Formats: sequence, C-alpha cells, structure tokens
Amino acid sequence: MYIINDKSYKCSVSVTLDVFNDRWKLAIIWHLLDSDKRFKELHETINEITQKTLTVKLKELEEKNIINREVFPEVPPKVVYSLTEAGKKLQPVLEEMYKWGIFYTSKHGKITENHSCETSISSK
Repeated sequence: MYIINDKSYKCSVSVTLDVFNDRWKLAIIWHLLDSDKRFKELHETINEITQKTLTVKLKELEEKNIINREVFPEVPPKVVYSLTEAGKKLQPVLEEMYKWGIFYTSKHGKITENHSCETSISSK
C-alpha cells in the first residue's frame, strides 16, 4: 500500500496518475527542466494555458513537492519557480514521452515547423 497525504493507493502507478492528472502539470515540469522560470516566462512558453489555470497548477505542483516557489523581497515582487529533487527525477520520463510523441506523430500524423515544446533538454 502507498499512502500519501492520508490517501491510500494499491499501486505506485496510481500515485503517479493522481499527481499528474491533467495535461498542464507535465507541460510546466517539461519547461522547468530547461531552467528556473518566472510566472510570465512560463505563461509565454505554454501559451495555450490561461493565467488562472497556470496559477492553480503551479500551486498544486508546489503542494505535491514537485516544484519550488521562491519569492524575492523586491518591488514589484519577484517569484521564481524551479523543480525539486522529485521534479528533476521526471526528466528521463519526459524525454521518453517527447521522443514517443515525435515517433507517434511521424507514423500517424504530420509534424510541422510550428511547435512549441523545444527546450535545451529536447535538443540533446
């Protein structure tokens, strides 16, 4: 049995699926693998997400100890998001998902020049 925050799971895959229960969380982590980012940078990079949704997803990832939120005492306030150790451990998983997405699309669809998930991680 796996128990996290008073919630029980029979399988570790269920834990993972519960943490990453939507498309936005993995996109946020993918872009934070590249470098630490401020809110505006993340919003510009993941341009399909609304500001409200991004705020909610960042908070959820912070509560699950996947990302850090560091506030600097400046005017205007500066907030930087980065990955925790647990978040960084997702790099090989996301790299494989990136490669699989390219493979799948090349076999069953079409890849154009206009795509926004390129990072220094994906360029390796």
